[in-house]
Amino acid sequence: MTTELMILGWTLVLALVQIMLAGAFRNKETGMEYNMGPRDGGAAPPRPVTARLQRAQANLFETLPLFAAAVLIAHVGGREGALTLWGAWAYLIARVVYVPLYAAGIPVVRSIVWTASMVGLGMILVAILMP
Repeated sequence: MTTELMILGWTLVLALVQIMLAGAFRNKETGMEYNMGPRDGGAAPPRPVTARLQRAQANLFETLPLFAAAVLIAHVGGREGALTLWGAWAYLIARVVYVPLYAAGIPVVRSIVWTASMVGLGMILVAILMP
């Protein structure tokens, strides 16, 4: 297995961690009874940190399909190299750093880190699309 595919696998682990983290925070707010029930009644709005974790999760889910597709296209197309390797690492590391920055409500640095993840994705796309 290539390093890029391994990084994709770890990115999926990150996605699961983000699901569990946001869920755990929300569970503390609503309680097990509500979460195990049909949730027919409305729950209180999430607290700020929980809402930020939910938004960070949603943000990852917006780009994860693109990242996964890019890594898989690079692999199948035999386009893996330094650009895809560094791009995949940049994406994963930035996405990991993004979570606590978002949860803590740190605005500008969080956006810079998000941009770094997009640069990583862009690097993979360049490797795929450029001859």
